[in-house]
Amino acid sequence: MYDSPNPHEFEIKEAAYQKLTAFQKIIVLRCLRGDKAVPAITGFVVLNLGKDFVTPPPFELPQIYKDSTSVTPLIFVLSPGSDPLNFLVKFAESKKKQIDAVSLGQGQGEKAAKLIQNALVTGNWVVL
Repeated sequence: MYDSPNPHEFEIKEAAYQKLTAFQKIIVLRCLRGDKAVPAITGFVVLNLGKDFVTPPPFELPQIYKDSTSVTPLIFVLSPGSDPLNFLVKFAESKKKQIDAVSLGQGQGEKAAKLIQNALVTGNWVVL
């Protein structure tokens, strides 16, 4: 199992292992090959809840925008490799909105606060 390229699909024939639940088998896998725990958990979720729970919905900014208001902002939780800024810039152009962006790092809090205060007055959008 340890040397297997797909240990999350490896079947152990030991009687004690066969008595474990699917979740307990994932715990054993996590102890032996922590790098393969995520694919095993994904398979577990698909098997027990369905593929809808592991497949992200399509990114449709116009549809998402309908759910926002002037006091309900859009919040994007990003995963590695995702960057919705290009979509947001194009969408802002279609809505005739100006976007001000600031990367939140050390010392940027004051700049971000000023942009937000300005946006409250002008109706601009702020990306943090």
